[in-house]
Amino acid sequence: MEMKSNPIQVADKLFAVIELLAAKGSMGLIDISNDLDLNKTTVHRLLNSLVYMGYVFQNPDTHKYRLGFKICGISNQILNQIDITRVVRPYLKELVNLTGETVHLVQLDGINAVYIDKIESTTNSIRLVSQLGKQLPLYSSGVGKALMADMMEEKVVRIWEKSEVKKVTEHTITDFAVLQKELKEIRSRGYAIDNEENEEGIRCVAASLETKNAGSSYAFSISAPIYRMDENRIKEIANHILTIKGKIQEAIS
Repeated sequence: MEMKSNPIQVADKLFAVIELLAAKGSMGLIDISNDLDLNKTTVHRLLNSLVYMGYVFQNPDTHKYRLGFKICGISNQILNQIDITRVVRPYLKELVNLTGETVHLVQLDGINAVYIDKIESTTNSIRLVSQLGKQLPLYSSGVGKALMADMMEEKVVRIWEKSEVKKVTEHTITDFAVLQKELKEIRSRGYAIDNEENEEGIRCVAASLETKNAGSSYAFSISAPIYRMDENRIKEIANHILTIKGKIQEAIS
């Protein structure tokens, strides 16, 4: 049975505060109250509770609130439990060395993909804005489409129906028939392409990993600005990705 609302409503409000501070950084009581459309008394109680538990810190000089480092500790503990990152990382570093581009590793998380590792290019000065723990919609990202291409059609339909399908950019696929056609092409060639569908000016090439015994599904990708990602460069990077995928599959099988 799918749950339509949180049975403990105060939990909704507590995590709304946490997510807001994570997105915007240090904020005052009134700003938090306005953003969440909650009265100041309620927000003050929520903040006091979070401060008491160590999840939020209040600056004694500015009286503004920010997340405490306890949140970082929890996220690091979660990431440390994902053994696949330790196995895969050397191969992702090899991919960075081969291409000179930034590489991401993601894990399937419901209708999203979540970044669990990132290796920055040391040769290109332009760095991509991506953070560990950030979620990406499956239907509009290279890694997401690579993951969906491995799924049974029924699961693809369920994910599409549960997703908030919207035009993130002018290139975002919002027609299910078009997505189905693209997934078929991905299955045929072995890799997915995000053609500015999730972020303007950025293209990526991605491939999924077959991890039947890992308890989850994973994919990795190379992302770069479009001026470094023409058709010839995409084919070159795709060849490197498929080679590295083969090496990873041997390591984790």
